[in-house]
Amino acid sequence: MERRLTGEARNPTMTETQDLGSIPPIARKTLHDEVVERLRDLIIEGRLAPGTRINEVQVGAMLGVSRTPLREAIKTLAREGLVENVPSRGAVVRRFSERDVAQILEVLKALEQLAARLACQNADDKTIAEIADMHRRMMNLYKRRQRLEYFKLNQAIHSAIVKASGNEALAEMHGLLQARIRRVRYLGHETPGQWADAVAEHEEMIAALTKRDGEALAEVMGRHLDATLVRVRRAL
Repeated sequence: MERRLTGEARNPTMTETQDLGSIPPIARKTLHDEVVERLRDLIIEGRLAPGTRINEVQVGAMLGVSRTPLREAIKTLAREGLVENVPSRGAVVRRFSERDVAQILEVLKALEQLAARLACQNADDKTIAEIADMHRRMMNLYKRRQRLEYFKLNQAIHSAIVKASGNEALAEMHGLLQARIRRVRYLGHETPGQWADAVAEHEEMIAALTKRDGEALAEVMGRHLDATLVRVRRAL
């Protein structure tokens, strides 16, 4: 049934055919999405450390949910590669070796450099402006030292550049690998110096993207991922 505004709630100046332009739909998180995000954050921040068994009773009580949505969330994170099922132990936070990380970053580097060149060729001005705006918001989070929120937006920027390439297969593969080492990449911002270095690289990335300089963007994204391995090596 159509909901109608009545009394003072109705705006008399608003016509039924008013052109509001393009308005994105309101994103509504399901319980599953919320539990996945909260559990993922616990892993990224290290509150559930690598090698830790996920105690469903304890974690469910912490999140205020029953075992069913928690188990579904664990399945999602297992598909992402953040969790693995170990015989006789159950769901365990995945532990990555330096070799694992080096190999994944090597592939991510190749994917992001290809995406950089394609994005500079294929992305429209609106998309590039949106990515630049994401960068500005990320810098505000950096100034406020909101590390987790900064990191999430940082990763979203990488994904947005890859998506701007227009190559769906590339974006799909990148998404799988990026999700797998979220916790590891979060460690790359652990010290003030490491964080500042990563931010400086992102500044270069956005400058190259806005100029549509595909080679410059590919170079800095490659350098950024090489530096990521150096930054996380100690933690590993």
